[in-house]
Amino acid sequence: MLSLFGLQVAQIFLIIVPGEPIEILAGMCYGSVWGTVFIMVSACMISTIIYLSVRKFGRKFVCDFCDEKKIAKIENSKLFQNPKKIEMIMLILFLIPGTPKDFLVYIAGLLPIKPIRFILISTFARFPSVITSTLAGENLVDGNWERGVFLYIAIFALIAIVIFIFNKLDKDKIAKKAIKIIK
Repeated sequence: MLSLFGLQVAQIFLIIVPGEPIEILAGMCYGSVWGTVFIMVSACMISTIIYLSVRKFGRKFVCDFCDEKKIAKIENSKLFQNPKKIEMIMLILFLIPGTPKDFLVYIAGLLPIKPIRFILISTFARFPSVITSTLAGENLVDGNWERGVFLYIAIFALIAIVIFIFNKLDKDKIAKKAIKIIK
């Protein structure tokens, strides 16, 4: 468990390491339920530490781990500085597969979002990705890779539908603008 937690810490702190292999490994080791619990608790703890470190040490701390140009681009963006929209932006970005969630953890400490709200968003919006990966890991161990692939497709389809609906309702195209800014 400590080794897996160490991998999770490295994955979130280093940003460049993708989370899915560690989530799949958690599913292989502990099954989908306990693997998901392990990853969710670990991600919550690590994200909280990073967020609070950024709040305490400021921009310099973020620059030690992230590209300064990206940080400046986000800090100078009116979209990311809007307290009324930032929570929805973070929720959407954490739900979208492939967005740099760990980068967002660092950036959030510089943005006008309340700590408890960010911690809840960054933890629970990871759930679809985490449960998908741990289910895939559990199915790989059981030799049922077809079910793992099907679950990935089904959950990503569900997320795509939710994002599609949001995009239709989003007149300001917040999600598209936010993704463009963080890339």
